[in-house]
Amino acid sequence: MIRWTGTALLLGFFIDLLLGDPRWLYHPVRIIGNGISFFEKHLRNLFPKTEKGERKAGLALVISICFLSGFVPLAILYIGYQIHTVLGIVIESFFCYQMLAVKSLKQESMKVYKVLKKGDLEGARHAVSMIVGRDTKSLDEKGITKAAVETVAENTSDGIIAPLFYMAIGGPVLMFIYKGINTMDSMVGYKNEKYINFGRYAAKLDDIVNYIPARISAWLMIAAAYLEGFDGKNAKKVFLRDRYKHASPNSAQTEAVMAGALNVQLAGNAYYFGKLYEKPTIGDANRDIEYEDIKRANTLLYVSSFLGAVLFVAVRTVLLAGILFL
Repeated sequence: MIRWTGTALLLGFFIDLLLGDPRWLYHPVRIIGNGISFFEKHLRNLFPKTEKGERKAGLALVISICFLSGFVPLAILYIGYQIHTVLGIVIESFFCYQMLAVKSLKQESMKVYKVLKKGDLEGARHAVSMIVGRDTKSLDEKGITKAAVETVAENTSDGIIAPLFYMAIGGPVLMFIYKGINTMDSMVGYKNEKYINFGRYAAKLDDIVNYIPARISAWLMIAAAYLEGFDGKNAKKVFLRDRYKHASPNSAQTEAVMAGALNVQLAGNAYYFGKLYEKPTIGDANRDIEYEDIKRANTLLYVSSFLGAVLFVAVRTVLLAGILFL
């Protein structure tokens, strides 16, 4: 398995660029999500409804989901490679493809772009609500565009570079474990009354596993800004200045680069579940953000993703060559 992971990574990456996430294909993240909901329901009943009890239940959730997210693909891969090497490579490539979101992220964000271009504000609010967690009912055109651009920036790391990073390190097994952690954070990692204790370990673990990939993503996006003729110098400047202007240690890394590269201001106050959260802005308002910035953000997404795939395959090839030599 180890020998063919670099090949599977490249194949999976290009299959994702070609196919995206067709609706008829049941996505493994949905299976992970169903598992999280199942365990949450039963663990909450199993442990005491106290601060410590909820934290223990949340820890049990993390252990269970991480184990199952890794064990199931490991078992399938093992069986595949036992039958035939080619079958193993096919399965490994397919797993890699399913854990990436380059084309689907572009498609979903471009839905926002298309309805904004038509002047359909209600349609744009609905479209952006499909890809962001904030309330969108009161957003104007600039607010909708900003939300879409921020999502592309953040998910360049969470949805592409981080999975590729863990695929390069530990193959699809580690990639699946990462997606399990990431999915837990998106479902239970909130700081509200319901999840402040239960989701504590999931949120902390997500911060840890995204720490290195988020920073790699930022530097790849800076390189992409230079390559595509965006303001690479300002991208680096804003990144170094504003990358910690977020409650998460990782989310502002790529958002800062995106803001600098496009010469716009991102982030700021936003409503979640009807409550206003005051957040600092990222970047400088050198110009007003416009819906064309969604297309520009996707250009940076694609170039950053391609650079990441090439980088990780190259590093893995060098490391594997060293191991085989020894």
